[in-house]
Amino acid sequence: MQFLAASPLCSAFAGLNFAQAAGQAVMTPAEAIDIFDLEATAGENIPVAHWGYLSTGVDSDSTLRANRTAFEKYQVRTRRMIDVSNVDTSVEILGKRWPTPIIIAPVGSHKAFHADGEVAVARAAKSRNHLQLLSTMTSTPIEEVAEAREDPLWFQLYTDGGWAGVRARLRRAEAAGCPVVVLTVDLSGGVGARHTLARAIREDARDCSVCHEGNGPAARTKPMLVGGDSSEEMQLTWDFLERLKNETSMRVFIKGIVTAEDAELCILNGVDGIIVSNHGGRGDESGRGAIDSLAEVAATVRGRTTLIMDSGIRRGTDIFKALALGADAIMVGRPYIWGLGAFGQHGVERALEILTDELKIAMRSFGTRTIAEIGADSIMIG
Repeated sequence: MQFLAASPLCSAFAGLNFAQAAGQAVMTPAEAIDIFDLEATAGENIPVAHWGYLSTGVDSDSTLRANRTAFEKYQVRTRRMIDVSNVDTSVEILGKRWPTPIIIAPVGSHKAFHADGEVAVARAAKSRNHLQLLSTMTSTPIEEVAEAREDPLWFQLYTDGGWAGVRARLRRAEAAGCPVVVLTVDLSGGVGARHTLARAIREDARDCSVCHEGNGPAARTKPMLVGGDSSEEMQLTWDFLERLKNETSMRVFIKGIVTAEDAELCILNGVDGIIVSNHGGRGDESGRGAIDSLAEVAATVRGRTTLIMDSGIRRGTDIFKALALGADAIMVGRPYIWGLGAFGQHGVERALEILTDELKIAMRSFGTRTIAEIGADSIMIG
């Protein structure tokens, strides 16, 4: 013990917290060992109020935490003696082949995290060939993002501005070549109290009025909110879905489904796809992890429509578990934003590279050569 205490290795490891495996800030994208190194680096770059906005859940953040801890109850059943020298991570979504099942989720206000904003993310998506969803709350017009991506985007829809605002955004998304509109319903009951954000704002000494007008999103910083009637309140119901389908030529997905009952209603109402999501723990305080909701929804969907999972993915093993439970693909939000905040476009590329490499490692470790080989027999509840 005396020898170990005197060893230089002891002092070298003294500052590392192995129990939490927290990330460490790095100087270059290549130095990032995992997603959490990019998180630590971004945390040093992003203004404190903006960091609070990115990090917040609602109330006590229990759903935010559940999105991570819920993965722990699912255990992978590993197959041995299989040639996994070459694994294929590609998937087909609506007839198009993608190199991985990792989709870039819609996150608003990218310029709050890096000056290049959504254009940097689009260029990263182009360089690594990932499907990208653009938020209604984008800080860059859809036309500019589509030009940078040079491949069709999917568009995420909020109903701000009433039906006139919805129609205006649909026309712009269609003109930009979007094949899919994603109606987000996991905030339809209103947003819970974001205490983490509120505390972060108190710590930020900057003049917030420079970027924000009043208490709502500023139209001048949210170019997709221009026009419409802000006084008209839209109720997200199945009747609204039918109206939306009749209004657009794009395929319609619903994002925010977390129960079997609503998944069945989605199918009965002819949606083209379902995204299981609790808005990254930012909407309501259900206390339920999205991976648990996926298990319930997938058991009802049974392959009858495209099924995507969002909220809480941080590692390749998380992706593997989601695919095993029935997802056709997954979306990531905070991980690529951490990359954006850390290093701009190159940070986003590194985030996507890390997750793809970790998925490949998981597939080799668990004895699966293709995404199709990841199934219900690959997983169990511990």
